Amino acid sequence: MVTTEDKSGTPQPADISLANRYGGPKRGLSRNAKRGAGIAALAVGIGFLAWVSTSSAMSSVTFKDIGYSTIDATQTELDFQVTREPGTAVKCAVKALDSKFAVVGWKVVDIPPANPDSQQSQGADGGRTIARREVLRTESQSVSAVVDSCWIPGKSK
Repeated sequence: MVTTEDKSGTPQPADISLANRYGGPKRGLSRNAKRGAGIAALAVGIGFLAWVSTSSAMSSVTFKDIGYSTIDATQTELDFQVTREPGTAVKCAVKALDSKFAVVGWKVVDIPPANPDSQQSQGADGGRTIARREVLRTESQSVSAVVDSCWIPGKSK
């Protein structure tokens, strides 16, 4: 008697059984799709670089903290420098902080444009950089004071 072998019980190779379970291998992107993705990525990169370079050029106000001193529990002095175009008025927000970094003093400082006839415009940079000392009133003892931000009035921060 001739019997036929039952093939339903024989294990299939792993790659065939996985393909049946999860589907066949995925097709890769076509050459045109890869080229389009590369061009899109390049355009996004160029756009980002243009944005970074113009945003830093538009922000023509910079500041630098020089130092601070705590006078007493109600006052702190802050020394800082602001660099801007000589004919530009600037506002700066300065703050005093306590040991837990909570704001205990805050003030907006008006910095007028440099007068072309003043001593200030005779400096090495033509009056672009100005040094300021501001006294901040505080609610409690401060342990530091910093410039929070500076901006040109009428422009967005």
